[in-house]
Amino acid sequence: MGRLIELNADVGEGGADALIVPHVQRVSIACGGHTGDAASMRAALLLAREHGAAPGAHPSYPDPANFGRKPMPAKPADLTRWIVAQTRALQRVADSLGMELFHVKPHGALYNRAAQDRETADALIAAMRELEGLALVALAASPLAAWARAAGLSVLQEAFADRRYLSDGRLAPRTMAGAVIEEPAAARTQAKKIAAGESLPTLDGGRLQVRADTLCLHGEGPRAAELARMLRAALRGE
Repeated sequence: MGRLIELNADVGEGGADALIVPHVQRVSIACGGHTGDAASMRAALLLAREHGAAPGAHPSYPDPANFGRKPMPAKPADLTRWIVAQTRALQRVADSLGMELFHVKPHGALYNRAAQDRETADALIAAMRELEGLALVALAASPLAAWARAAGLSVLQEAFADRRYLSDGRLAPRTMAGAVIEEPAAARTQAKKIAAGESLPTLDGGRLQVRADTLCLHGEGPRAAELARMLRAALRGE
């Protein structure tokens, strides 16, 4: 039996946001770490408002040269400070538009490390406590999701339509061949399996069942707009 699941996208990253946001219910907006400035944040927020998508922050390691996709050595206090500062930068733009934020979703290497590493997760949780009132979007079934719930945070468990998994529940690293699903039809199949509670084949030869509240597609891919339309239709059909 299927279950209620929403579709979300990472935006403000230079992708075809205007073609993607109409098809999703939640957006995570780049807020200056891996990319993003006041103008791109404002544009993404206005699109979210126009199409009724819940906006949230997409903070990352402050490393635009690597698009936030390489871990950075950092003290926990620095991680907390970066996450809070980036989220508040987006909140200031939202305040100027009379809008509110609903969630925080870490980006890239920060997302993956926080999902498994307790020190990084604790720094993220400390940031969430300082920000107050926002849900945390975390990798479904990850240690982070459990740690954040135990800390009293509201957690949205996230799965991915366009990324392959490993059998232990981690996302396959982008350095592995096939880690990113490029073909929209294959992403649609994976999305439908997740929504229906069926197991997925993993990139290391196993199988994995993923239960999630929200399903992500990446907004910067060359076929992201096509994928967004296809996934929305497929999930509604299911």
